[in-house]
Amino acid sequence: MSDEEKITSGDDGGDAAPTEVPPPEDTSPAKDDADVNTKEVPTASKDADDDKEKAAEPKPAKKRVPVTKVDGEAEIVLEEAGPGARQPITVFQHFEDRVRKYESVDALCEKRDGEWKRWTYGQYLNEVKRTAKAFIALGLEPFHAVGIIGFNAPEWFFSDLGAIYAGGVTSGIYTTNSPEACKYVLEDSRANIAVCENDVQVQKILKIRDELPHLKAIVQYKGELKQKEKGLYTWEEMLKEGESVDDSALEDRKKGLKPSNCCILVYTSGTTGNPKGVMMSHDNMTWTAVELMERAFTKASDEHKGNCNIITYLPLSHIAAQLADVFGSMTMGITVYFAQPDALKGSLKVTLGEVRPHFFFGVPRVFEKFMEAIQKGVLESSSLRRRLFDWASDKALRGNQNLEKGESTPWGWTISKVILKKIHKSLGLDRAFTVWSTAAPLSADTYNFFLSINMPLCQVYGMSECSGPQTLGVVGESKAGTCGKVFTSGVKTKFENPDEHGDGEVCMYGRHVFMGYHGMEEKSREAIDEDGWLHSGDIGHFDKDGYLSITGRIKELIITAGGENIAPVPIEDSLKGRLPFVSNIMLIGDRKKFLSCLITLKVIIDPDTAAATDELQAGAQHALRQLGCSTTKCSEILESQNEVVFKEIQRAIDEYNKHDAISRAQYIQKWTLLGGDFTIAGGELGPTLKLKRSVAVKKYQETIDAFYQES
Repeated sequence: MSDEEKITSGDDGGDAAPTEVPPPEDTSPAKDDADVNTKEVPTASKDADDDKEKAAEPKPAKKRVPVTKVDGEAEIVLEEAGPGARQPITVFQHFEDRVRKYESVDALCEKRDGEWKRWTYGQYLNEVKRTAKAFIALGLEPFHAVGIIGFNAPEWFFSDLGAIYAGGVTSGIYTTNSPEACKYVLEDSRANIAVCENDVQVQKILKIRDELPHLKAIVQYKGELKQKEKGLYTWEEMLKEGESVDDSALEDRKKGLKPSNCCILVYTSGTTGNPKGVMMSHDNMTWTAVELMERAFTKASDEHKGNCNIITYLPLSHIAAQLADVFGSMTMGITVYFAQPDALKGSLKVTLGEVRPHFFFGVPRVFEKFMEAIQKGVLESSSLRRRLFDWASDKALRGNQNLEKGESTPWGWTISKVILKKIHKSLGLDRAFTVWSTAAPLSADTYNFFLSINMPLCQVYGMSECSGPQTLGVVGESKAGTCGKVFTSGVKTKFENPDEHGDGEVCMYGRHVFMGYHGMEEKSREAIDEDGWLHSGDIGHFDKDGYLSITGRIKELIITAGGENIAPVPIEDSLKGRLPFVSNIMLIGDRKKFLSCLITLKVIIDPDTAAATDELQAGAQHALRQLGCSTTKCSEILESQNEVVFKEIQRAIDEYNKHDAISRAQYIQKWTLLGGDFTIAGGELGPTLKLKRSVAVKKYQETIDAFYQES
């Protein structure tokens, strides 16, 4: 066992050898679907639920066959009324309709040489057409791809829509991809053109260029070329090539496209094997964008339509940023401001202060960073300011929790909002009427912290395969531990094979469901059944008010040696809620005699390397100080097997075993505290910060094996 890993030895924390946690007295109890389109939710009567589902479940005229070729056409099933009856349109029809409405409104803004360069919606459309003609000139063929790799920029947007206008498809590539990973995406999508941000990305493509028979051109959109080669262009050189293409050639390409055709390939980041190319149709993107933004604006005033700002900084190769930043923004005439490439290393705060967006999307890690910064500032402030913050945050937390339950707010609620507004302004979010957390689960600790500063985070649940959202929360309709309600009455949800608690696989139906996986017929049929239902692989349920809770994934289910099925996420969340200084907890126990877990502390992540440092986060330090521990480094806790920390972790596990475990099979009997934290750099987290359990198990196999060695 390495020095970075320490295994608990029960309550005293003195011996590194694993020992069993004494189980408490067993107090376990003895051992439906909802038609969301009609706003029905599960009731106590299962028979009634079954009847509702049978009555409401769509009955397609013929069996659904997924589309796995880019030049294929998806079947669009229109409903008789409501959102599902809206006439399908192409991306360019939607875009040009929006441009007619918002032509003079600023569409895109990017800081260049210290000044904001702006494009109105009219100018935006013009640049898209210029880009499309340039792509045709460089040899883009219908239904072939333009692969884009780079940080968000106006040229990314122009390339995204330009490829679609020219009859091709867009395939975003993660900027962290290796040359081999880039090769897979470009080869699978039959990319004719690769658009790269800078020389770093260009060099990746040049290394694999000779292995890509479809690739005809490489374009660099930032900076000067460091070498001259045939088929390698600057952005300006590419546009120059397009001047020879007549407008009629572009119109001919557009005429050949239908709403049922593919327009975007989103490559999943998958934890094993090659990524899957999720094929999105024109109708998928336009219909979902309209429904999403109508839902988002339910809490906004009319003046925000055509007068609203957002910041784009999340990877556009991910469906969330594609839908919100590109398609959602055009739908409501929103002005998109581009963050700097080092946004997640610190400059995002500066951009937020300048732009003060009305909408803000973030992944949980972004909000955790905000939380850490606020906590650090409070700890370093005067005792008077700390007491004032504590008072105001207590009122805000209780007030927001009361509102979620439909109860009245406490005395001091209004004053606390005035005090906390200063924190909103310091974040640059004082004008934001919706703040959404997406892409990965949000911890209860982070959710409650933002309630305590009167900035409720609304969670979004979905996946690439459903064009992004299935459910989401909005201000006034959000609840702790849930992902909100369905985002439109035009989609349906059912739970397949529910257990005795009502938890079943989340299945989705509607015009947001993707076409299929490119070139993967078997996997496509596994994802979309013959009745058109998308199977998410997630396990969840609706509560009595129609809020969705996700309790795990089918593939993550732990099946113990005794045959007990255990969802790890609720148990992990239960423990993390008791331990504010803990970052990650991963439950172990598949095919084992008992459960154990790996635990990491909240440490600062190096913004340059994305690796864990040894320094504990400010919030973790504060939580430990309240327990009487002044340690500031993770290594110090591990080397000394700090009695305070180890006893507190053991106390939380004992408390969980006694009060939350519903059977003896769910008792956690052993645990270990790891050095550092799970990170992207370490391989335990994916690009969207989701835990790669199989990778973590393999990485810490020696430690896990020690749990189960016979004494």
